[in-house]
Order: sequence, then C-alpha cells, then structure tokens
Amino acid sequence: MLISRHRKLLRSGGALAVIALSLTAPVSLPASAWAQDKPAETVQIAPNLSHFTLSNGLEVVVIPDHRAPVVTHMIWYKVGSADEPEGESGVAHFLEHLMFKGTKDHPDGAFSTLVAEIGGQENAFTSYDYTAYFQRVSKDHLAKMMEMEADRMQNLILSDEVVNPERDVVLEERRMRVENEPGSRLSEALTAITFVNHPYGSPVIGWKSEIEALDKEKAIAFYDRFYTPNNAIVVIAGDVEADAVKKLAEETYGKVARRAEPGPRVRPAEPPLSGERRIAVTDDRVRQESITMSWIVPSQHTGEGNTSEALDVLSYIMGGGATSRLHKEAVLNRKIAISAGSYYSGDALDDGRFGFYATPVPGHTLDEMEAVIHEELTKLVSGGVTEEELARAKNSMVADAIYAQDSQQTLARIFGAALASGQSIDQVQNWPSRIQSVTAEEVQNAARTYLAGDPVIGELKMPKPAEAPEANATNATPKG
Repeated sequence: MLISRHRKLLRSGGALAVIALSLTAPVSLPASAWAQDKPAETVQIAPNLSHFTLSNGLEVVVIPDHRAPVVTHMIWYKVGSADEPEGESGVAHFLEHLMFKGTKDHPDGAFSTLVAEIGGQENAFTSYDYTAYFQRVSKDHLAKMMEMEADRMQNLILSDEVVNPERDVVLEERRMRVENEPGSRLSEALTAITFVNHPYGSPVIGWKSEIEALDKEKAIAFYDRFYTPNNAIVVIAGDVEADAVKKLAEETYGKVARRAEPGPRVRPAEPPLSGERRIAVTDDRVRQESITMSWIVPSQHTGEGNTSEALDVLSYIMGGGATSRLHKEAVLNRKIAISAGSYYSGDALDDGRFGFYATPVPGHTLDEMEAVIHEELTKLVSGGVTEEELARAKNSMVADAIYAQDSQQTLARIFGAALASGQSIDQVQNWPSRIQSVTAEEVQNAARTYLAGDPVIGELKMPKPAEAPEANATNATPKG
C-alpha cells in the first residue's frame, strides 16, 4: 500500500515521489528481529488521528504532533489527470498553476506572497488521481491559511492575460522535463503503450498539442466541476488539537457552498492485450542504459483481500534493497548490473503497475538484464519464498512505517493521497498489521497470477558508434 512501495523507481513522477524522499534510507534492525518466531511489533499509523466531515461534504483529518509549534496544512482534491475531459490532457496540472494567480480579495499571487513573508513553505502537485496544495507554517498562521485556501476554492479569477502566459510556462516545463530528458521520454512512451485505453496512458503534464489548445474557458470549466468542498479533503498535521481545528474549519471551509456534484469516478477499463509490447528510446545524451519490465496489477483500491499487500512484499523480496534477490544475483553475484530492483505502484484509484528495472555494467547488455530478471522471477514462481526472507521483508516494511511517522509532512501526504485515491482511514492506519499477515503462499500466488503474462518492456539506449547523430533519437509515442 503506502509505505514500502515508495521505494519504487519513480519513473513517471507524481505526488508520491515527494513522500519517497523521506522513506528511502536503509532500515537497520537487530538480528533477532528477523527471526520467524519474533515478528516486529505491529503498529498503527497515526493512532491519535481525528477525522470528521463538515455539512458541505468536506472531509477533515487532524494528526496532532506537538514537538514543534508548526503545522502542515494540505487540501486534496479528488481529481487528477485521469479525470480530464477527452482531448484536454494537462488541464488538471494547468489549473494547479492557475490556482496561484489570485482571487478578488487576494489578487496577483497574494497568497504566495503572504506565505513567503511569514517564513512558511508552500507547493502543489498533480497526479493521475488527485491534485494537492499545501503550506507549512507556524501554528499561529493556520487560521489564515485555511481562510485563504477556502477563498480560492470558490473565488478564483482568471483572465486571458493571466492564462495565456501560464500556458507557455507549462509548455516550457514540458520541454525541460520531458522532451529534453531521454528517460522521461521513455517513461511517457512506455506508459502510453501500457495503458492504451485507460487515461493513465496520457501524461499528467499533458500532450503538447493538447496543452497548446488549453484556454481560460477549459480551465474554469474544470475548476467549477471539481473544486467543490464535497470533492476535497483537508489534512492538518502538527501542533494542533482536533476541536480547535474543527472550529476553524467550520469558520472557513464550512462557509463554502457545494457548487457541483462530480459523481462517481468511472474511467474506461484497460482491456487485456496479448503479445509483447516493447519500446526503445535511443539518444546520445544517455550515459547509462537501462531496461524496465512492467505488468498491470491490482492496486490497494482494486485488489481483493491481501492481494496488494502480497504484491508489496513480493516487490520488497525481489528488488527492495541490498538483500533482495535481484540485487544479490545481478549486482553482487554475477556483477553484471550496476543496479537492479523492483517497484509496485499500487497507490492508484484504478489498477497500478508492478515492474522490474536494471542498469548493466559497461560491457554487459540489456538482454542480459532481461534474462536475469526472468530467471529470478521464474525461481520465485516455481519455488516460492523462504520464511526468513518473508520475515525480513515484513519487519523492514513495518519499520519503514514506524520511521515515516516521524515526519508530520509525510503523514499528511500519506493520508491525503490514500483518501483521494479511494482508500479509507482504517486501511491506512492498519496497513502494518495487514503486511504482517501476508503468507509465503500469498506472495508466490501473487507472482504466479499477475506476472505470468507478457510484460511491457522499455529500453533506454545509447546510440551505436556507427549511427549518425541525426538518426539517434527515437521516441515512439502513439498519442499527442
């Protein structure tokens, strides 16, 4: 679900990349913790959390943390790039930019100016399933943050003079982060051939031709449809008490009227496709070649029973660090890879992805990387996992959950992302106990069930010495 999978290689970006930054340090536990008969203590994530809903439908989550007089204030809208109208890819991210332009009472970026003046931090991000805005400030300024965020939930003012230049900013962002980065181009193309019918196949930032067609009317229509309190979640973590936050929420957000009913989030299903799908990007800027192999698998929201947790544990055992099977075989034993690992992006509202990646040592090839990944996966499918590596994986993942609670920002983002993606408070809080309940048979069955078909394969390549420079770049993107 939400902690260990943030170890994944975040090839497609998105909001959870931020969470990953605080969770990538290696975990060190005493040797006795790995013993099968001494499992790590089961913990509940944020047991002091409070959760309530205002009369206008706005959900509020409060996570007290009194170690410092600061608060993290976040608002999550249950809408992302996968909810965009057909032909308007990028409008969710575009609106995220425009939300900083101002309202009648706070024009010309006054919100951002105030945050800077009081020494706070702010940012925003858009993913496939949600859009979020946050501020980290002294607790004395929480009321003002809530007031101003509630204001721009309902009173955004846009004009062509503001919208058109910002569209150029987004196009430049796309050029810098995607078109000029071979790895990003591969990620975009790989995602497009993985999800050929589902909107996850379109990039969060949008296809260039569709960004160019965005305008004020499209942005406002998206805002009016989705930016309503009954489609939002406020998460506040820090030096606060639930009763005081509830009073502030009623005085600010509680005055915002419901102005739309977005309805159920039903997206086109991804049909099963037979046959291998493979794509390569060759570019003279590539310094290290790499390969990615992925499958569409259930997410925490779409999986039944312990499916998601079993996939989480499978990812850890196969490629979750220095003790993982892939790292030991490809990096340490054969010495053919610089790095090798796996990832599970199961935080999605719809089905997510399970994948492997590897970068060869100079002199070795992507074919060798592909072969060793297949070999290690076949071994696990046929022979299962040992109780020792199962215990090691589960205890390390639970330890990650414990350490994650040391950051109020991380907790706020974990709960906000989960609730905006169809999960419940209970699912988040009790994730460690569900991880501890995963069996070796469930891990083996997850591999056998979901990783048996043909993978989608992406290769990042350096040009061959004989190739002419003008023939080097290949970026096969079927959309845009």
